Amino acid sequence: MRLDRNSYGTVFGVLGACVALVALALIFIPSVWVALAVSFVLIWFAIFVVCFFRVPRRKAAGSDKAVTSVADGLAIIIDEAYEPEFLKTTCKRVCIYMNFFDMHANFWPVTGQVTYYKYHPGKHLLVFKPKASEDNEHTCTCIRTADGKDVFFKQIAGGFARRIVNYAEVGMPVKAGDQCGIIKFGSRVDVYLPLDADITIPTGKVTRAAETIIASL
Repeated sequence: MRLDRNSYGTVFGVLGACVALVALALIFIPSVWVALAVSFVLIWFAIFVVCFFRVPRRKAAGSDKAVTSVADGLAIIIDEAYEPEFLKTTCKRVCIYMNFFDMHANFWPVTGQVTYYKYHPGKHLLVFKPKASEDNEHTCTCIRTADGKDVFFKQIAGGFARRIVNYAEVGMPVKAGDQCGIIKFGSRVDVYLPLDADITIPTGKVTRAAETIIASL
């Protein structure tokens, strides 16, 4: 396990603040039990932040034909939807919701080459709202496999998420199961697939990034 490379400042800032607050609690709170309780909460929060920004080692199950989940979470929507930004066609769509306690590092869903990337600033509506995928802050990335299949995905910020990180650059080769970014706090990832893709999970399935195969191309 390691920390996300763009989260060192956040993690060490929180750890430093927690250490300082624990010291102040132990010095200035007269009741030992209250001081210990406050210290316990602060230590728990520090551990939570470290776990939140971790990038675990995963056994990559994806390839240029097997599409894996971009994120840990819950498959809340599986349907057909029009992708208007880049593909401009109707696709099969799998939406993965990440709650506040899920690991939030994201991983490339398929092996191929990045053909499109764009960041969109926006709102921070709850990701269950229908317009969240368009109105919220989000990134859009498309990967083309060796067989010419396009896999397009959106990282969508939620009500608590305040920063999306994506390492994509147009033209770069990517490998399924490598880290592609992180969304900081509760959020959603929508994956758009060709209509002839075979979806391999049902709605309500709990997914593990890089390990759960969500579709075959």
